[in-house]
Amino acid sequence: MAQRRVIVYPPLVTGGRRVRFGDQILGTAHSLTDLAVLLRHAGLDGVDALDVAESDVIEWHEGGPEVWKR
Repeated sequence: MAQRRVIVYPPLVTGGRRVRFGDQILGTAHSLTDLAVLLRHAGLDGVDALDVAESDVIEWHEGGPEVWKR
């Protein structure tokens, strides 16, 4: 991916997880596919759900790629 870290914050009470790429908040993802879309819009071409589930560049807080709800 890129040298900047992707941080996926803990699940929100309302569902989904906030996503940060470097110093920019990209939005809220509700699935691996949503996360991949946010990263593609941030300029990471060719990223898909499998990439984000297995990436060592992504820092998952309070649950891994399978946790999207509290």
